[in-house]
This record gives sequence, structure tokens and C-alpha cells, in this order.
Amino acid sequence: MISLETLITFLTASILLALAPGPDNIFVLTQSALRGRCAGIVVMLGLCTGLIVHSTAVALGVAVIFQTSAVAFSALKLIGAGYLAYLAWQAFRASVKKIQSKPDGEVNRWKLYCRGIIMNITNPKVSIFFLAFLPQFADPSRGPISLQIMLLGGLFIFATILVFGSIALLAGTLGQWLNRSDRAQKILNKVAGTVFLGLALKLATTER
Repeated sequence: MISLETLITFLTASILLALAPGPDNIFVLTQSALRGRCAGIVVMLGLCTGLIVHSTAVALGVAVIFQTSAVAFSALKLIGAGYLAYLAWQAFRASVKKIQSKPDGEVNRWKLYCRGIIMNITNPKVSIFFLAFLPQFADPSRGPISLQIMLLGGLFIFATILVFGSIALLAGTLGQWLNRSDRAQKILNKVAGTVFLGLALKLATTER
């Protein structure tokens, strides 16, 4: 299976990417600030449930591509690298955003959970990101690709739980910090951009 060094690298990258300000972690943050820590945890669980769907889809699709077509693999590699480079460009040029915390009425936990699932599953960018991000850490010489992708997907979900769970528990403090510190948001965006760019280069040079 995947080497320990690769798993540590993947987990580190996943944590850094989860920390970068984005719609999902900001949604967890605002729901926690508005409705309490439990609400943020429930939203996080919904988002992670959606990630399971994306991981499974990528595992099944990428396994076939790895096994059947060198041309398709090369095309996927170049598309994935291009998309990651685009994400890096967006992160580097991202402007500082103020987090708006406007209550929209009481929502029960089941609805919050379902909202998290729907937000994640219906976001095509998540599918494209997983398709670009996960395969580059898989190695056909180390066993079935589908199992490696599922392992990486599970590790990414673990990183998401760590980061988003911390955000939910520290919602008030983090919300004030991000709103007050333009520099903090800029640093997080630059870190995310650097990670995306490094992944794009790594994927572009990956051999089948």
C-alpha cells in the first residue's frame, strides 16, 4: 500500500488546504457562531458525508483509467495539473473577505446535516478537485488503485474533521480573528496557493 512518507505528505497538504478560507469552512464557522458548537459539528459531518461520495466516485473512475488507457491517464494528468494551477492563481489573487454572520432563523440539526451533504455533493468543483488531487498520491505498483484512493479519501476526511471540528469549537474566536486580521487571511491564501502550485507541478511530472 501507500508509503508512510506519502501519507504524511498527503495529510499535511490536506490540513493546509482545509485551513485556507473557503465556502465550506466559513459555513461551518458561521453556523457555529450563530447556533452553537453542535450546529457546526453537524454541518461538518454533512460535508464529510459528501466527501465519501466523491471519494468513491473518483476511486472507481480513476482505477479504470489507470488500468486501461495511457492516453486517458495523460489527459487526466494534464487537466488535473491545469486545474490545480488555476486554483493556485485564484488563491494568490484572492481578496480579503469579511465573514457575514446573519441569522436566517432556526434550523434543526437534521436539516443542517442534509444542507452540508447537499452543499458538498452538488459542488462540481469538489469532484474536479478530488480527481486532480487524490490520484497523484496513488502508486499502481503498491496495489489496487481504487483501494489507495479510498484510503486517501478517508485521510482527507480525517484532516477535514480535524480542521473543521476545531473551527466549530473555536468559532467565536476564529471568526473575530479572521475578520480583524487581513494579514492572517492573506497568509492562509498564499499558503494554499503555494500548496496548489506544488501539487500541480507534481501531478504534471507523474508517470503512469
